[in-house]
Amino acid sequence: MDHLNQFLLGAIAMSCTVITVFFVRFWRESRDRFFLIFALSFLLEGANRVAIALSAKPNEATPLLFGVRLFAYLLIIAAVADKNRTRYGR
Repeated sequence: MDHLNQFLLGAIAMSCTVITVFFVRFWRESRDRFFLIFALSFLLEGANRVAIALSAKPNEATPLLFGVRLFAYLLIIAAVADKNRTRYGR
């Protein structure tokens, strides 16, 4: 893997970590699970980028790495759906 790709993966992982910290802070202030689920999603995404950068043969289409990313995105969808359901449905 060339150095630019590793640098970009590191930058994305760092950004996801910073976003995770912000969402945890918002969750601590509001106790709204929406923020906690978003924090978990970005934590998974950051860890996924680190795993890609550290793997011997990096390939984002590897089933395990793709599955982690898919789960993170499904968490975001679930958080939005849950937030809308609790606001309008209950």
